[in-house]
Amino acid sequence: MAALRARLSAILVAACLLFTAQVVTAPERAAAADPGYLMAHFIGEGATGQQIYFSHSTDGLHWTDLNGGGAVLRSTVGTRGVRDPALVRSPDGSRYWIIATDLCIDCGQSWDDSTSNGSRNLVVWESKDLVTWSQPWLLNVAGAIPDGRNAWAPEAIWDPETNDYVLYWATNATLNGVLKHRIYYARTTDFRGITTPQLYIDRPGTQGIIDTQIVEEPAGVGTYRYVRASGDGQITLEGSNSILGTWTTIGNLSGIGLTGSQVEGPMWMKFRDRSEWALYLDQYAAGKGYMPVLTTDPSTAGTYRLPASGSYAMGGTKKRHGEILNLTAAEESRVQARFANTAVNRLQSYNFQDRYVRHTNFDVRIDPGVSPAQDAQFRLRSGLAGSGTVSFESVNFPGYFLRHDGSDFQLVHNDGTTAFAEDATFRQVGGLADSAWSSFQSYNHPDRYIRHYAYQLKLAPISTATERSDATFRVTS
Repeated sequence: MAALRARLSAILVAACLLFTAQVVTAPERAAAADPGYLMAHFIGEGATGQQIYFSHSTDGLHWTDLNGGGAVLRSTVGTRGVRDPALVRSPDGSRYWIIATDLCIDCGQSWDDSTSNGSRNLVVWESKDLVTWSQPWLLNVAGAIPDGRNAWAPEAIWDPETNDYVLYWATNATLNGVLKHRIYYARTTDFRGITTPQLYIDRPGTQGIIDTQIVEEPAGVGTYRYVRASGDGQITLEGSNSILGTWTTIGNLSGIGLTGSQVEGPMWMKFRDRSEWALYLDQYAAGKGYMPVLTTDPSTAGTYRLPASGSYAMGGTKKRHGEILNLTAAEESRVQARFANTAVNRLQSYNFQDRYVRHTNFDVRIDPGVSPAQDAQFRLRSGLAGSGTVSFESVNFPGYFLRHDGSDFQLVHNDGTTAFAEDATFRQVGGLADSAWSSFQSYNHPDRYIRHYAYQLKLAPISTATERSDATFRVTS
């Protein structure tokens, strides 16, 4: 009996230890959850849809719109519209670039125009932290290509063999008597200057190619170091051990029922927690945006499969041709804080209640009947200069904030400096004319408040009843 009790006790202890280990391990995994994924994309046609949008996913399959579903960057150069953004991180993580097609369909351009005489430029933004971006600039990539008529769908990949980027894109040009889209490439270190463009991918005959994206496979996976997927009448898969080396055709996705006439804009994503990839494809023919195709080995065509029904969700906005970045913990924290889904608000004047604060040609005033309505819409962000404060970011010019310059106000692009942050930061206090409303005290000139004077927004000290009324506003939807 004593031996039996000893054996039972040993079994009970072992069971408890096993149970304890399971209980302890699960919370540790949850607490150490990996950061997620960031997608840069556009959402559709028109001046609003053809801008830069961000979405986030914790698992790579279920996506949430950032910034309340609004654009995070707006092009103010070239055609003033952008599509097909590539999101590039430098090898040391100190720089980021977004490179996009300079194209605005249905807002001044038609498809025929953009194909036969489109922009030869790409639009580029740069950032040091993934959240504060430079103003955009134009990079002429197709001007040196004989009969080059446009520049579409840019991508870039770091080449360790030469310590620079291979920047590649599609241009419609005549070569050997055939006019069609081909992929060209150039080298760059900063996306401000490039080497002379060279032909990269040319399909036989009259077959054109517009979209292609390269993924690097880790050592020990697959046959090739690099795999590229291209939209060229099929979704063609090719492999190589060098970015600018010889590429071998692997196959295509017709075996799972997808052709280039149905999908475009291939976009790779590596799941960080397992040896699996998603190849996202834009279902442009059906007007549905992105869907994932899954594979455990990008270099083997037979491993690709369609996702199970209901296994993914793309969020509130349509996701179109872009790029996915696997975030670090620090990047995730910055992105989630900067592009939180802050409400869209207006600032209503207390003593002219039919008028709202708005920007017009980057000047700021109060007006009735604002059109377009977005000129009077702002996101009250956590203050750029300090906690417990607010900054006013424009909805239709993301990255632009209300900033005082002396006594005047303008809508200005955030240059990331301390001076800008302080000039664009305010303390929201009870309304000087009515405590149920709000007034906004300057962060770096605390004796002054936002007020209107002759309908222009000003920063001034407040002493009279009229001035208190002029400095009182309602934050409203």
